[in-house]
Amino acid sequence: MKKFFRITLFVLLGAVFVYTLYYLYQKSEEKPVVYETEQAVYRDIIKKTVATGSVKPRKEIEIKPQVSGIIEKLYVEAGDKVKKGDLIAKIKIIPNLANLSNAETRLNRAKISLDQAKIDFERNKSLYEQKVISIAEFQQFKLAYENAREELKAAEDNLEIIREGVAKSSSGTTLTLVRSTATGTVLDVPVEEGFSVIEVNNFNVGTTIATVADLGEMIFEGKIDESEVGKIKAGMPLILTIGAIDQTKFNAILEFIAPKGISENGAIQFTIKAAVKLESDHFIRAGYSANADIVLARADSVLSIPEALILFEKEKAYVEVEKAPQQFEKKFIKTGLSDGVNIQLLDGLDDKVKIKKQIAPSETPAG
Repeated sequence: MKKFFRITLFVLLGAVFVYTLYYLYQKSEEKPVVYETEQAVYRDIIKKTVATGSVKPRKEIEIKPQVSGIIEKLYVEAGDKVKKGDLIAKIKIIPNLANLSNAETRLNRAKISLDQAKIDFERNKSLYEQKVISIAEFQQFKLAYENAREELKAAEDNLEIIREGVAKSSSGTTLTLVRSTATGTVLDVPVEEGFSVIEVNNFNVGTTIATVADLGEMIFEGKIDESEVGKIKAGMPLILTIGAIDQTKFNAILEFIAPKGISENGAIQFTIKAAVKLESDHFIRAGYSANADIVLARADSVLSIPEALILFEKEKAYVEVEKAPQQFEKKFIKTGLSDGVNIQLLDGLDDKVKIKKQIAPSETPAG
């Protein structure tokens, strides 16, 4: 019985040893490499460079007051559409105390001067009618009287302008009513009722009450690196991708390239502008971020292959084509336009030939 168990143990050990040898042999044997193939296809090849920026209205107008004061009433809010001349806001004037005092003093003096001029005029008119004085002497008093009346009217108008912003006798539009100077959409109203505003003048840019722009005429404004600016020129087409509408591409035409670069983060950037061709079924808001692919060259519906398939021999491009299953030979080709991923085939291949895909050393071969 013991002999039987001993023999069985030896048999099992022998079987394990043989299996181990077979397993190690199988592991050491190299598996044949099976190369995948790819065929040339027809596609659009677009060589481009990229600029980043945003979409904004071509014309953006800041509406500012002609008088200083407090916003009494606002008639618009962001998003409203306005026409040129539409009412934007009404300003309540808070008169300057010094100017108000001077205007009141001027009015009082004008009244005194008029009273005196009237007395002189009436007295000398009587003398003239009695032939005591000549017409030349009388005309001087008449002229002084008329000037005094005009000065009183001017003083009254000046006081009303300081108090109310417009004279009652004036036929012009009151400066307290702020109107739009352009037709478009109100982009922003940075003030509220009760805010103090300053008039625009030679010493102050004034307070912006509203910003109005025509959203029907948009431009792309972005920046491009100095290494790429030499490749572009006005008139080139752009393909615009807007972040908020990324499923739709917009066409644009390059209009402007800045003659001077600006240093940003250690690199020189040049500003560019392009006219955007708007689609009727898309509304583009001012300030959308966007990327512009500037088309340097393009070839539509041309035979092409991935650049990764191409090998070189003495600066001549070739690919390995399949002549029999898993048997390949060199085929020299002539290439054209490249977009950095795919390249145009000008000669040497058609769309039926199978091209060997190269396997990197780190990749595990199929088999």
